[in-house]
Amino acid sequence: MSSFIGDWHALAILFVAGVIPNQIWRMLGLWFGGGIDENSELLVWVRAVATAILAGIIAQIVVQPPGALASVPDWLRYGAVAAGFVAFMLARKSIFAGVIVGEIVMLSGKYWLG
Repeated sequence: MSSFIGDWHALAILFVAGVIPNQIWRMLGLWFGGGIDENSELLVWVRAVATAILAGIIAQIVVQPPGALASVPDWLRYGAVAAGFVAFMLARKSIFAGVIVGEIVMLSGKYWLG
């Protein structure tokens, strides 16, 4: 059992250092944000900022790819972004659908290229 899970001390430290502090902020967010109107200007602004950050990260990864992604041709990266955007629009602006389709196009293209 120990070889399958690993050292239980490392898992305990990971839990204490990673999960517990994160959960505290999540619970505080739920508590403070529970009474906010979903259509308020504050949440519209927060959604806009979150979308802009996601778009900026995607643009940076496509233009200056890190690590193994640098071996993927430019046309495949841009094609995956275009396919993801089309899926995003067709799925009624579902970020999940856009990301999944973009990943599928990227992985399929890389597999096809060898």
